[in-house]
Amino acid sequence: MTEKKSIPPHILCVNPWIHDFAAFDFWAKPLGLLQLASIMRKNGLRVSFIDCVDRFHPNAGSKIKILPDGRGPFRKKEIQPPKGLENVGRRFSRYGIEPEWFIHDLKKIGRINKPDLIFVTSFMTYWASGVKETISILKKVFPDIPLVLGGIYATLCTDHAVKESMADEVVPGNGENILKKIIKKYTDFDSPFSFNPDNLDSLPMPALDLLSRIPYAPILTSRGCPFSCAYCASSFIEPALRRRSPESVFREIQYWHYNFKVKNFAFYDDALLINEKDYAFPLFEKIIVSKMNLSFHTPNALNIREITKEAAYLMFKAGFKTIRLGLETTDFSEKRKNDNKVKKNEFINAVTQLKNAGFNSNQIGAYLLCGLPGQTLEEVENSVLIVKNTGIQPVLAYYTPIPHTQMWEKAKKMSRFNLEKDPVFTNNALFPCFDEKITINSISQLKKLAG
Repeated sequence: MTEKKSIPPHILCVNPWIHDFAAFDFWAKPLGLLQLASIMRKNGLRVSFIDCVDRFHPNAGSKIKILPDGRGPFRKKEIQPPKGLENVGRRFSRYGIEPEWFIHDLKKIGRINKPDLIFVTSFMTYWASGVKETISILKKVFPDIPLVLGGIYATLCTDHAVKESMADEVVPGNGENILKKIIKKYTDFDSPFSFNPDNLDSLPMPALDLLSRIPYAPILTSRGCPFSCAYCASSFIEPALRRRSPESVFREIQYWHYNFKVKNFAFYDDALLINEKDYAFPLFEKIIVSKMNLSFHTPNALNIREITKEAAYLMFKAGFKTIRLGLETTDFSEKRKNDNKVKKNEFINAVTQLKNAGFNSNQIGAYLLCGLPGQTLEEVENSVLIVKNTGIQPVLAYYTPIPHTQMWEKAKKMSRFNLEKDPVFTNNALFPCFDEKITINSISQLKKLAG
């Protein structure tokens, strides 16, 4: 008799709901989970994907708002706020598909090809309740299937995730490093997994084709950040800066453009322009020569010191449309402790170079942190006015207290909430570290000032 070959396991990957006071699709895709899905497919596993925040779900109908750059609003439904936030005076919502759509899709997968293992990812730490609701439904539909949680919340709030998420296992850190072990543990499937986690060029392109629609493509040319800002956990999540070759990134951009007609690309990098002559510039030059007529966006911000005349020119020619600068504050004094990114002349020079290259004021924005421990509204107002005087757009970035950052202990001491009790209290919409005397009205006035 011929030996029957075993069928490779089926892995269900799920991007959970968002629970928040406000949410919008600002070029946000579960890139890490889609990367794992791609690795698993390449190594012979069967993979399915459900996106609980899918703007283009088949049941959503035809009235879906899509901005020219691919962004747009999520579907939302008001839900009960978490315990302790009942009286904040704001509506709390679930953002994403309807629960009945999710259950229907899960049951359909179960009828056709029941999963052997479920992976759930996570983003913002304060979206933990959305993760828990997602997992609770997965457990009801597939009570006997092991479920593994990874992602940012799982990495930064591991203890809380272990206790509250309902996952069978919580995996902090990069999933690629432990993927083979996890699959072997729960499915007994053993594969050589032909990639090197230390060589980003050896990883397959993320499986964006599993999305219902690709209105834009996230691009990651590097992982990690050379800076260690007091408010940021990037260096904890990715301790070392690793780079992809310009050739690898260019092939990925070509693939999504020519095979899926994608025109908008969002760089997820924390360090896109670092060592630009070896990495970014060769990439930009390839894009320019290709004449693909693409649009690029930088939601994670560019390092101001690296915006030279050549950098600005190449970005403009390559098709960059949304420039975000990591300014954070216009306190350029020596006493500045939160980071050491930029001096005043460097900021002015960056704006000048971008304008000289051809970018208009509406395309350039500078992120300004708002709500830092001990920060006053007057400080933020001053920064807003200074940025506006340069002729570009101030973009308020509301501070989220994050575990494993230098500022975490200070934030805990100054917050009116118990930040350690539940990640939901770190939600930046609550301004958890602002003085209680600061009113919602004064914050609204600040938003109007920023425009």
